[in-house]
Amino acid sequence: MLKGDRCMGPKCSVERRPSAPGMHGAKRQRKMSDFGLQLREKQKARRIYGVLERQFSKHFDEAKRIPGATGERLLQILELRLDNIVYRLGFADSRPQARQIVRHGHFQVNGRDTDIPSYILKAGDVVSVREASRGKEYFKVAAETVGKNQVPGWLALDPRALSGRIGNVPTRDQMDVVLDEQLIVEYYSR
Repeated sequence: MLKGDRCMGPKCSVERRPSAPGMHGAKRQRKMSDFGLQLREKQKARRIYGVLERQFSKHFDEAKRIPGATGERLLQILELRLDNIVYRLGFADSRPQARQIVRHGHFQVNGRDTDIPSYILKAGDVVSVREASRGKEYFKVAAETVGKNQVPGWLALDPRALSGRIGNVPTRDQMDVVLDEQLIVEYYSR
């Protein structure tokens, strides 16, 4: 632990308590309102995908225009962002890292250089590491570990070519994100 011996005693700052600290923290917790639950779910989705509020609301507006369940469409749009695809294919350890390496211009979509993390992909698109970037140390190490990670069923990974193809648009049961998308739809429907 970073705190050393301090975390071995009762005054550990990392310890999670059932109530807030102090004499008023043990009081009865209030039940969260419907608005609070909806807001918390929306913020959780934003934090998971690393999207700012303006981008998230634009994605929601786009999901409303597409026929079908709005919540599922929103999650599909978020899953099909280029930075998320790079993360899902295993080229990055986290979504922020995926966003950074996309922003630095290391990837191509269908043979064209792309450095926009919010680029929305479609079924059949191919994401690959640029030829000039394959010689970099990061991608040499990534080439060894990319095939070992579990890739979702709607993606096809070619570890030798350092590329992946989107087989189809993911359905809700293929997404492993723990979210209640209906609460997000209710939040924006106020």
